[in-house]
Amino acid sequence: MRIVVVGGSGNVGTAVMRRLTAESGCDVVGVSRRAPNSDEVSWHEIDIGHPRSEPLLRAVFTGADAVVHAAWLVQPSHNERFLRRTNVDGSARVFDAAVHAGVRHVVYLSSIGAYSPAPKGARTGETWPTSGVRSSSYSQHKTAVERLLHSVEADNPELLVTRLRPALILQYGAASEIQRYFLGALVPAALFRSAAARRLPILPLPRELVLQFVHADDVALAVLAALRSGFTGAVNLAAEPVMTPAELARLVGARHLPVPPWLLRSVVAGSWALRLQPTEPGWIDLALSAPVMSTARARAEWGWHPARTAPEAVGELLRGLADGAGDDTPPLAPRR
Repeated sequence: MRIVVVGGSGNVGTAVMRRLTAESGCDVVGVSRRAPNSDEVSWHEIDIGHPRSEPLLRAVFTGADAVVHAAWLVQPSHNERFLRRTNVDGSARVFDAAVHAGVRHVVYLSSIGAYSPAPKGARTGETWPTSGVRSSSYSQHKTAVERLLHSVEADNPELLVTRLRPALILQYGAASEIQRYFLGALVPAALFRSAAARRLPILPLPRELVLQFVHADDVALAVLAALRSGFTGAVNLAAEPVMTPAELARLVGARHLPVPPWLLRSVVAGSWALRLQPTEPGWIDLALSAPVMSTARARAEWGWHPARTAPEAVGELLRGLADGAGDDTPPLAPRR
């Protein structure tokens, strides 16, 4: 099976590439804006955000059995138009190229962020509305791509389309990227070391900030299961347990200090506006309102069970942040 992974050098993409290249019978090709140095996999440098990238994508997709679309930009968060050019317009180019190249199966890495707000007290399945959170550009872009896929499926009924909707994806090798893209230089390295050593004194978070996490390698296992099964439709991916602020505090050895949601959002909004850190306030709105997903479909369809629990995935990321870790692909490599 020939599989092309678009965005193969990022957080999710590196895990998918590791998993697929380890499988016998898989001929894996990577596509990225900046290709890593690799003798094991054939790489193509293509910027899907560029208007003239579609013919290049068609050429790479020709003869492929499947395309895994994992390319996504979250920065620069102050330039929403630039992000949309890659995330939404670029995704349209990937899907159009796959159709024109005769690809049989497209696996798209969507997100919990595509879902509409929901109460945190109950689990929601894949039929929950995907209108997103209006104040989050990330969420709105994910929603726009989901709508694009509806049209692609309607126009091409022979195409198999799998939408994976994972929770927050973590791994040790993505620590440098996650720090740059979400925390910036505002958080000192000593704080990460204290958290990893379970010596953080307090953790100020709203009680409402209930989160789900999943390890990148477990997402890669789901990608492989989707490719093997030819499953069409949406599938939620998250590890257990759901993490409350109190549980996050225990994980870092801290005392949970409840703060009102408006205060956290105000701090993030102010520091983002002053360009002290890169996370736009819409991420807080998304975290506070995103549903708690059920993963019953993944278990029933594929027997998918994450190898790492949510605390294990968070703990691995904390160790990576403390170590300044990063894989050797261009997006993940630490910037010294």
